[in-house]
Amino acid sequence: MTQTNVYSVKGDVAGKIDVPAAFETPYRPDLIKKAVLAAAANGRQPYGPGARSGMRHSVSTWGKGRGTARVQRIHDGSKATESPNNVSGRRAHPPVPEKNWSLKVNQKERVLARKSALAATGCAACVKARGHQFDDAVSFPIVVEDDVQDIKATSEVYDLFEKIGIAYDVDRAKDGTKIRAGRGKMRNRKYRTPVSILLVVTEKEAPIIKGAANLPGVQVETVNSINAAVLAPGGDAGRLTVYTKSAIAKIGEWTQ
Repeated sequence: MTQTNVYSVKGDVAGKIDVPAAFETPYRPDLIKKAVLAAAANGRQPYGPGARSGMRHSVSTWGKGRGTARVQRIHDGSKATESPNNVSGRRAHPPVPEKNWSLKVNQKERVLARKSALAATGCAACVKARGHQFDDAVSFPIVVEDDVQDIKATSEVYDLFEKIGIAYDVDRAKDGTKIRAGRGKMRNRKYRTPVSILLVVTEKEAPIIKGAANLPGVQVETVNSINAAVLAPGGDAGRLTVYTKSAIAKIGEWTQ
């Protein structure tokens, strides 16, 4: 069984820990992509116009012989409506709220996808191939002591990452924050920030959850909530991930 370093709050090596067997899972990018796409599809909200949209008029057609189109017109006027090719008309083939967007994934495939995405976070080559930046001296998977969960200040969280040698990735996410192209600028998502460090803890109310919230691209999750979509955003495995010592111990208890 391989071992990895355990970093203290000061950023130095405080000891060694055995790496759980889950980190030896074979790399399966096909299953990871399948699980991530299914999670995104299952989170979609049904949408579509109302059943009577564009059809709420008192209309009639003038018929033939008047040199005009045979479309429905307002009863007390000449304005055309209701037809898809007219202003104020209904949509021709709109999306329907009844459509089922969900996708199914076999349980064994979903479990294997999570383990495979987890194993990719412990491979320095996979993490670097995904575009993350860190010191070559960092040992993977990256494990820190449980005292890290008590850090409250954002500056202290950044200092910890800097001492470990992974703060370069936070700077990369900060420099890569751009204004989104398209209508999203009007819909409360003006800026797009690249994905950066994932911190896996065991306590739901850990102070570091708020402390890391202001760092661009940094995400904090509990060990019970991690899945393929969190470990491999967009289906691309190898996210730069930091685990607490207790989180690694809990991963070692996974039976599936």
